Amino acid sequence: MITRILGIDPGSRLTGFGVIDVHRQQSKYVVSGCIRMRSESMPLRLAEIYTGINQIIEQYQPTISAIEQVFMHRNAASAIKLGQARGVAIVACVQQGLSVHEYAPTKIKQAVVGTGRAEKTQVQQMVKILLSLSDIPQVDAADALAVALCHAHH
Repeated sequence: MITRILGIDPGSRLTGFGVIDVHRQQSKYVVSGCIRMRSESMPLRLAEIYTGINQIIEQYQPTISAIEQVFMHRNAASAIKLGQARGVAIVACVQQGLSVHEYAPTKIKQAVVGTGRAEKTQVQQMVKILLSLSDIPQVDAADALAVALCHAHH
């Protein structure tokens, strides 16, 4: 049985997504990318995230989703915007019938790199290796793939 996992790295300007198939503990890359918000207004950006996640789910038909938990920013306003972006992505997944699993950034890095304090470039490199990609994925897409891989390993 193949499990198709949608990983999400939420952001209010750029939301990364990654889809992998997992069969017998083997992970295979399906697609990844970013939802780039074009609007300046936060409500419109949230609508873009919602629409984008719905389109990804409809097109790639994941069976489960995983998302990065909010971590505390130095800037409270940024943390609130990130929380709103996460909330919209979660609602899109739940409304499409997907269960949502949440992972702390340190747990994701631990699962993919082996240390919870890994740098973004290390995550990108390990995602490339673990999924046998020809190129290093863009940062937000790599983070989303790392979320999916983290769920696959749990």
